[in-house]
Amino acid sequence: HRFNKAQQDLLLPATEHGDVVLIGATTENPYFEVNSALMSRCTLWRLRALDHDALEKVLARAESALGVRFSPDARGALMDATEGDARAMLTSAETAALLVEKGKEITLEVVARARDGRLFHQGPDSHYDQTSALIKSIRGSDPDAAVYWLVRLLEAGESPRFLARRLVIFASEDIGLAQSSALVLAEAGARAVEFVGLPEARLTLTHVALALALAPKSNTVTRSLASALGALQRANGDVPAHLRDAHYAGAKEVGHGTGYLYPHDDPRGVVEQRYLPEGLAPGEIYSPGGHGEESALVDDWRARWVSHPD
Repeated sequence: HRFNKAQQDLLLPATEHGDVVLIGATTENPYFEVNSALMSRCTLWRLRALDHDALEKVLARAESALGVRFSPDARGALMDATEGDARAMLTSAETAALLVEKGKEITLEVVARARDGRLFHQGPDSHYDQTSALIKSIRGSDPDAAVYWLVRLLEAGESPRFLARRLVIFASEDIGLAQSSALVLAEAGARAVEFVGLPEARLTLTHVALALALAPKSNTVTRSLASALGALQRANGDVPAHLRDAHYAGAKEVGHGTGYLYPHDDPRGVVEQRYLPEGLAPGEIYSPGGHGEESALVDDWRARWVSHPD
């Protein structure tokens, strides 16, 4: 991703003709940072964070190589604190090994020292418990508790990127249409965390957490998603003929697009026609909520359906 567009273009002919085997790696979204022409000629593999089983194997090999042994608490906390990043875990493990005599067990306290005190001292479960407390405090609209758990997580060594991601998810999951701008704020906060880093990122995360805690709440986005997934199990019918793509030769001859009503031709901006496949009825997926902006959105939506042109 550090190549500019012109430099990437230079790789295109050689890649296309098979003169080179191009292997690249990036920490950025390749769809944004890599030329689309180059992307179309490559196979994309996403490297995900390692799970606990994989980290356990890596740490076991590190123990053999370093000649040390980690206590169960130290192992669990070390894997939790590094968020699936084996390199970060090995760095902490190597630092901890320097703090004890060879062959001596490395305890939770030693790992905490190796990570400059940034560790979940209450044990590995504390990572999940405190994250749960943060999310539930924001959902419960308690700004004091939201900031308390946020700061406690940060001081214990939690990744600010992890917290930023959770706040972005929360904005859609628990606020949604009640205040759609919450998602914009949370996403901007996540970008700011990447840009400024710690310790200043604490200000950004606190800003976002407070805003989300104070915002009106709605879970209609979550419920609508669940309802749509359930609807797929009950009805997976064909696309209605009038909604099918008609922008190719012969489409209308087979009935595609025939009878489609263009909403912009109606003064209300809406027209009565079927949009769902057979077997599903309007109202089965989205059930309106009554909090914040969603109430006004729904009222306006309903008004357009019942209004009549002058």
